[in-house]
Amino acid sequence: MVTLGFAILIATGLLVAKICQRFRLPSVTGYILAGVLLGPSGFNLINSHSVGSNLDHFTNIALVLISFGIGEHVELKKLRRYLHTVAVISICEAIGAFVCVFGAIFCTMHFADITVEGWQLQNYIALSLLLAAVGLATAPAATLLVVRELKASGPFTTNLLAIVAIDNGLAIMIFGFVIAFEQQITGGAGDPFYLIFLYGFLSIAQSLLLGIVTGFILDLVLKKLKSKEERMTGGLALLLLCSEAATFLGLSSLLAGMAVGFVLVNRAERDVRLFRALNNFEPPIYVLFFTLAGTHLDFMALGSAGVLGFIYFLARISGKITGVAVGSKIAGAPKTIGRYLGIGLVPQAGVAIGLIFLIAADPALGAYSTIITPIVLTGVFLSELVGPVTVRFAVQQVGEAHGLNQEDGNGANGVLNPAADKHLRSPQGIGIPPWTWTKLSPQIPSNGVVAFGGSHVATAAGLARFATIFADHQKCLPMAIQVVEPGVEQKTDYFSRELKEVTSMGYPLVTEVIPDKSVASGIVAAVEYNDAKMVVLGAPLYGVVDNFQNILENVARHVLCPVVLVRFFGLLHTERILVPLVSLDDLREVYPVIVALDGIGEHEIELLYLFSSEEAETVLAKKEEELTGWLAEQQEKVDVEINVISTDARLQAIQEAAESVDLVVMGASRKNALKKFFFGSLADAVVAKVQKNMLIVYMPDVLLEH
Repeated sequence: MVTLGFAILIATGLLVAKICQRFRLPSVTGYILAGVLLGPSGFNLINSHSVGSNLDHFTNIALVLISFGIGEHVELKKLRRYLHTVAVISICEAIGAFVCVFGAIFCTMHFADITVEGWQLQNYIALSLLLAAVGLATAPAATLLVVRELKASGPFTTNLLAIVAIDNGLAIMIFGFVIAFEQQITGGAGDPFYLIFLYGFLSIAQSLLLGIVTGFILDLVLKKLKSKEERMTGGLALLLLCSEAATFLGLSSLLAGMAVGFVLVNRAERDVRLFRALNNFEPPIYVLFFTLAGTHLDFMALGSAGVLGFIYFLARISGKITGVAVGSKIAGAPKTIGRYLGIGLVPQAGVAIGLIFLIAADPALGAYSTIITPIVLTGVFLSELVGPVTVRFAVQQVGEAHGLNQEDGNGANGVLNPAADKHLRSPQGIGIPPWTWTKLSPQIPSNGVVAFGGSHVATAAGLARFATIFADHQKCLPMAIQVVEPGVEQKTDYFSRELKEVTSMGYPLVTEVIPDKSVASGIVAAVEYNDAKMVVLGAPLYGVVDNFQNILENVARHVLCPVVLVRFFGLLHTERILVPLVSLDDLREVYPVIVALDGIGEHEIELLYLFSSEEAETVLAKKEEELTGWLAEQQEKVDVEINVISTDARLQAIQEAAESVDLVVMGASRKNALKKFFFGSLADAVVAKVQKNMLIVYMPDVLLEH
């Protein structure tokens, strides 16, 4: 049952997160919503009766990873320049949030007569203090996501990220102090008041010391580990040992984990490979962590806790905005920081949820946990809905959202947003600049034709250009084909755009109108009759629905010459060319196309040879030698750059390499439908995902055999 619960939590969390992403909401919102759907407020599939506490150990792992990740963002070298401003604002906004949350919760419960049976004044104070401590935390993940999407940079962004990092460190430290204070109250100890503070600081110091010692040990161990797998395994083992040691000693595992990350990122070597290695381990743990947290939110049982959650949310935001305004004035910070940085601290998720889990795990605080959990989860839910929007607004208002000003509409990592992507695939987005290379000289009489057809009016000139380039290389003439229904009156301006383009390149244009009910059979007939040396077809534009795939497959299956599919995307340029390869046969397929393109003028051509990440360096070196040797044997030479890499994901490697090129050229084997269903097609995947102009070469088997 536990395994089934695990599967349901992971799958549902991922599914709802993907849905939320469509509405520009962060993934963590989706995870929490999924938990709500699976918990008592939804279908009640995950509850204490179905899984009990069997998934708690995954929660502990997530807490370790969260605190360790926080430590990475507390890098002293980066903070030194803004240290005074950041320190003052951080302290002021922490005090503001703490005071506002404490005052709002305590006063609401007192004046609204919200009571808990058996509680006395100190219990209400304790509850308000715990909520105030949790309210300090800010979600770095949501803030960083928005900053990356906007490609934001500048003083405001630097201060925002620094304060977010320190904010969580302060939250964990103050939470540890409050827990120590609460334990003294709930334990009925009669120690003097000053000893309570001493115990709190001692607990914090011991937690930090444990983390620092673990950080130094981890630094020594990582120097002995060579592979990513070893670093991830050894690092995770030491982090978990540190967490368990902190729990056993009654210390803060979150504070200790943060200290480990702090030590590693501030060492002179600054070896952050462990952070990157753990990135591969974290996603399912985080999905489980946040989704499981959502299952604890029972709307039916919220009652007054739901009202308190809304008040907690408003009080926390008010305290942070007020604290930032006061702190910026004291520190003499620019007005934009005082005005907008506070609303950039709205997101709250991971650390806050981790803190309420720590409260739930402490038997002495069990009575508070049942009230605190729904209050904080309500606040987190609202914060994750509103937070990313307020961060985006703040960054835009200060003028540091550089990603929004780019004409191509790029988002994070150079990926276009859906609207920009759709535009650049549409007729309005396609651009065919005038021919600027030297005019070509046709051979008369010619050696045949290079046929092209199936073009949209927006891409007709582009298809004519590629067909003419290939025709020039093969000493042929370009021939435009138009297939029409039998009996339909033919027009005189079928090929006006094609003729204009071909003439500008220095070539005459051969034209042929074929009466045929089938576009594919008409093209095949024209190719066979005219002894075509190559066929060039244009892929349908974005949003065009037709039987193009069947046309392409039928033409490629029945002609005995290469078929080149052209996929247009935005402005057409060919100066920088990427050629992905997974075998030497791939290069044999596309080499004539590369030679033809290079023949019209100097191009930068990169051969990206992809191999499995398990391949040894000696194998990669041998393959590079083999590729270099094959190129040296060719009669037609092309100056290329060879890049042999190992990768776990071919498509991702091609996407990353394609960001800096104008054109992608690759081969596509002529698989039948059954083979394509089982084994897929790398070329099809690249066409769907890579946002560049592309040439896909379908080479006949008879030519490959030679």
